[in-house]
Amino acid sequence: MNIRVGIVGISGFGGGEALRLVANHPFFELVYAAGEGSAGSRLVDRFPGVPARLAGLTIEKWDLATLPKIDVLFASLPTGASADALARVPKDVKIVDIGGDHRYVEGWVYGLADVWPAELVGQTRVANPGCFPAATLTALAPLLADRLIEPGNIMIDAKTGISGAGRGGADSRFGYAESNENLVPYGLLKHTHMPETAKTIERLSGGSAAGLVFTPHLVPMTRGVLATIYCRGRATTEQCLAAARRFYAGRPFIRVTDTPPQTKWATGSNLAFVSYAADPERNLVIALGVVDNLGKGAAGQAVQNANLMCDLPQTAGLDGMPVWP
Repeated sequence: MNIRVGIVGISGFGGGEALRLVANHPFFELVYAAGEGSAGSRLVDRFPGVPARLAGLTIEKWDLATLPKIDVLFASLPTGASADALARVPKDVKIVDIGGDHRYVEGWVYGLADVWPAELVGQTRVANPGCFPAATLTALAPLLADRLIEPGNIMIDAKTGISGAGRGGADSRFGYAESNENLVPYGLLKHTHMPETAKTIERLSGGSAAGLVFTPHLVPMTRGVLATIYCRGRATTEQCLAAARRFYAGRPFIRVTDTPPQTKWATGSNLAFVSYAADPERNLVIALGVVDNLGKGAAGQAVQNANLMCDLPQTAGLDGMPVWP
């Protein structure tokens, strides 16, 4: 099987990670690469370690008029930059939007691949979840589905590596001098991932996500997301762990751990780690979720979604171990 693939936004961190995964995929063939700042250069000039068979591929300026015949398109563009252009892509081209323009938009399927894999098979338009929701919702889904926690008044305290801000256009606070030895909260009460998180909580639970609080923090590391989530519920730790193991039985990328997970465990992979600690007497459940923000939080889940869309094994091109240390 030879599935022709294109990547738009290949110069960014998400697009570059998609390139890494597609380059080693057993069924995908990269035939089109597009990026604004790098247009006109060869792929090897931007990514010196690219496989020799892809080295001479020229990065194009993103223009539908020059789009070759492809089967799958990965779009890794800033929020607000993809809606109009992707609407004009031919219907027979499967699209995974890694950016934020199509999450819970009519005509697009929300691609939380480990929670609803069956819904993605055969789809042509899939919106990838954000990196914070990938960590948070993966941890919450079993508890919400089993009614072990209340869907309202959930508090999410999340930490992310600097690459979560993307490669292009970040201000000085994402540079080494300001991010090193620093911890920065941001996006208070209005972060762009709040709507998709709330809608998914409500979809999983059948209840209201009113009172949801989400506070992200920037930490001085390159990759990784750790979400610590405080919920109301009378379940025990053992009940939470058992619910997660049942919910994710047979799901190849989810690891349910007895001990709190660490971001290093997921680095460079499409894995998600979840764990729980509960105190029924205090009506308190703590859920923890860890992903690599460029892996499960972006390009890894995008490739997993594309595998499902193309009726391929979920693990195709994604079964490598995390990078350690």
